[in-house]
Amino acid sequence: MQPQEVVLAEPRGFCAGVDRAIEIVERALLKFGAPIYVRHEIVHNTYVVNDLKSRGAIFIEDLAEVPPGATLVFSAHGVSQEVRREAAARGFQVFDATCPLVTKVHVEVAKLHREGYEFIMIGHKGHPEVEGTMGQLSEGIFLVEDVEDVAKVQVKDGAKLAVVTQTTLSVDDAADILAEVKRVFPQVREPKQQDICYATQNRQDAVKVMAPQVDVVIVVGSPTSSNSNRLRELAERLGTPGYMVDAAEDLKAEWLENRPRVGLTAGASAPDVLVQAVIDRLRAMGATTVRSLPGVEEHVRFPLPMGLGDKSMAEVSSSRS
Repeated sequence: MQPQEVVLAEPRGFCAGVDRAIEIVERALLKFGAPIYVRHEIVHNTYVVNDLKSRGAIFIEDLAEVPPGATLVFSAHGVSQEVRREAAARGFQVFDATCPLVTKVHVEVAKLHREGYEFIMIGHKGHPEVEGTMGQLSEGIFLVEDVEDVAKVQVKDGAKLAVVTQTTLSVDDAADILAEVKRVFPQVREPKQQDICYATQNRQDAVKVMAPQVDVVIVVGSPTSSNSNRLRELAERLGTPGYMVDAAEDLKAEWLENRPRVGLTAGASAPDVLVQAVIDRLRAMGATTVRSLPGVEEHVRFPLPMGLGDKSMAEVSSSRS
């Protein structure tokens, strides 16, 4: 039996932080012309990165690759203080596309550090957001990736310890580790608000609603996208087979055999054009109906940095199409 129905999770796809980051690069290209240098992938999506490359964005990891006087954009994941200092020393014109929700974590770390706190960070080693947040301090911040890591943390004073979280983690995974942190360090200071961002939370909640109603879940997202990976893992944990695709051609017919109801969602860095392409592919494979589940409506919008707000939205929108 081939797929018969496509069930769309709501919400899915781009979040406000991703929209803002991409728009910063687009506006910089319009205002200053190519090339615009971007430290790390602006967001973790192959299609988005390749599209911006085709328009003159150059993605780099080492600031030594950027020529003097160039315009540089920091990615949505944020950067360490060391990178900020180096960019200033090299004299680049910098636009910061760090997601404001990640910046919130950075500000909290700096504030509590001044008050004498050390930190536990719950996150994945090597992820640029984790490197950026941990790089706000030169010492006194410890990464834990799982429950077992908590026992290895040695702090000066358990009463002066705070915990922060990578914004794109699984809510459930973060909760398990946080519970262990609180058990080992009963006086630990928790974030004022949950560090897991609204978009990550909303997309995971939508999968929780969708997964029991379908036979398989397809997540549109790139392999490097943390929040997309968490959506697939969540579907599996709920008992529904889950697969990730970077593009429509990645869909495999065997995933859909005898699974007539296909659930479809997208990570926060995946554009809707990719979702529509997957829907078209599923229709070609036999799906006859497409319906959306009710879900949270998102109206969040973050302001652009100073100096990029003078191009009309029509110009930016036309450059995306």
